[in-house]
Amino acid sequence: MRVVFMGTPDFSVPTLEKIIEAGHEVIGVVTQPDKAKGRGKKVIFSPVKEKALEHGLTIYQPVKAREPEFIEQMRFLNPDVMVVVAFGQILPKDILDIPKYGCVNVHASLLPKYRGAAPIQWAVIRGEKVSGVTTMQMDVGLDTGDMLLKAEVPLAEDETGGSLFDKLSVLGGELLIETLDKMVKGELHPEKQDDSQAGEYARTLDKALGKVDFSMPAVEIERLIRGLNPWPSAYTSYNGKTMKLWKAKVVPGNDGEPGEILSVDKNSFTVQTGEGGLCILELQMEGKKRMDAGAFLRGCSMAIGERLG
Repeated sequence: MRVVFMGTPDFSVPTLEKIIEAGHEVIGVVTQPDKAKGRGKKVIFSPVKEKALEHGLTIYQPVKAREPEFIEQMRFLNPDVMVVVAFGQILPKDILDIPKYGCVNVHASLLPKYRGAAPIQWAVIRGEKVSGVTTMQMDVGLDTGDMLLKAEVPLAEDETGGSLFDKLSVLGGELLIETLDKMVKGELHPEKQDDSQAGEYARTLDKALGKVDFSMPAVEIERLIRGLNPWPSAYTSYNGKTMKLWKAKVVPGNDGEPGEILSVDKNSFTVQTGEGGLCILELQMEGKKRMDAGAFLRGCSMAIGERLG
């Protein structure tokens, strides 16, 4: 098939690679404009652009996908299908109507649950036992198009946002190829989404989300820590400095105040929460490297009764 691929972050790259490996003709790659970062304002390419350059593919970087010039460029390419994986812009109907087989999106959740920008992390934060990938025929709504195929993956007890990201990124590429194969053969049976089954909107992550509220139950805080690992990370404060929390486990608590240090041993320390205790196993102090709690305690005289937050 003649494919226009639209994507931007790391998550999109395995799908682009799978399309190339499967022998489809990638006639164009669309990604977000380059960004200048850091003090030196060094220009940074998106991961998808980097991969497209490796393969010598033609790249398009519209500031806005609804620009008439960009729409005309896509019409001129006349693709059989557009594949969209975390592109980062909402596509207008003028774009959706161009390809013979429409625009197919690879979404990192089992739709209709977790529509939105950060379905992977919210699945961990909300304690889902199973997640997965859905290929979807795009419409003008936000993640509301007809579902094509799904693939599930169970979440491990220690699943993080990062580890689930890696699993679903690979799974998404595999599912997309299966979707294209069945599309050509006329073997797809699109299924409308049941809006009544749509879960909480998977809103974009920001750093403020990571601030730990120790009045929450320990089980919810532990999931937050995993879901926001590696970014933006869960955090609190200790002795006036930011403490990022990277790994913890739920343990029995007592009648201490939320945020109060209940116990300190050689390799960990336990904090009271709104329900149960939270044993901190890995952390990172402001300006320091990530370390296990034991290494931190060897250089810090943390005492029972002190407070986090």
